[in-house]
Amino acid sequence: MSEKNFLRTISDLSKIITPIDSTIRFPEILGILIDKYDDAIDVFCKLIVESESSADVLRKIRSPDRDADERMALLKMYRRCVSPVLDTETTKKIKKIDSETLIEAYGETFKPIAKLKSQFSSLPKEYKYALAALVGEYDTRGQLGYQLTGAFFDWFEEHFSGRYTIEGPRGAGRDIELSELYPAYKGSYPCDFVIRRCTDNEILAVGFARYDSTRGGAQSDDRTGGNANKVEKAKVFDKVTPTRLKLIFLSDGPGLMHGDTWEEACILDGQWDGRVRVITLKLAAARMSPDWLES
Repeated sequence: MSEKNFLRTISDLSKIITPIDSTIRFPEILGILIDKYDDAIDVFCKLIVESESSADVLRKIRSPDRDADERMALLKMYRRCVSPVLDTETTKKIKKIDSETLIEAYGETFKPIAKLKSQFSSLPKEYKYALAALVGEYDTRGQLGYQLTGAFFDWFEEHFSGRYTIEGPRGAGRDIELSELYPAYKGSYPCDFVIRRCTDNEILAVGFARYDSTRGGAQSDDRTGGNANKVEKAKVFDKVTPTRLKLIFLSDGPGLMHGDTWEEACILDGQWDGRVRVITLKLAAARMSPDWLES
């Protein structure tokens, strides 16, 4: 079967998936989270007791004078306890979005301050543990992806040292925009890593890394649709500014085995006349060849 249909030759998907296990189990996680959020929970309770309205609590939390880490913890609590429609990605932007704008738009969803006072004036210890668990539920989100990227970088540097370089953040960090690599490209096109040839620094490939512990349904549709869009944008740009560019989708984790997610990976792999490859960490050696990178 041709290389363009490589993924469809794989019958046992479990053999190509990389298990990355860094999640702390229950109940061990509770002690860690209460240590992390105990002080912030006390501050949250104090703010409720001292405030005249639920809106006033939000104003105080979003004060620019407040420590950023504490503010983020308090915003998570506000979403969990006062107004679930106020996501932290919005409320954390204290310079771009005024508190009064949020209050006007979502104030009717706020739990009344009288009820909050009755609930938080003397919060039982077991409630603190529960709140810490809720607030810290997604604290490790993204860590598995960072570990996958780091492992791939280690493998790449070991196998291609002196021939190719790989650049990009191993952990949390700013993405590489395609416009930084090709100034002629207009618009946003964030990449997780870029591969260059050592001899002349020519760009050979850009890549995107994702580790999915579990995925399916709408989440899978969003991810794969975004990947297909990346391919189309690269094809359009290449027609105007010819490049050697290849696209690497480092996709790993048990979530890849979901039927719809795997099917989309198979469809994506081999697109753009073979310039697109979907790999897992275990497939890297078989698919990341100099012949392909420099073709």
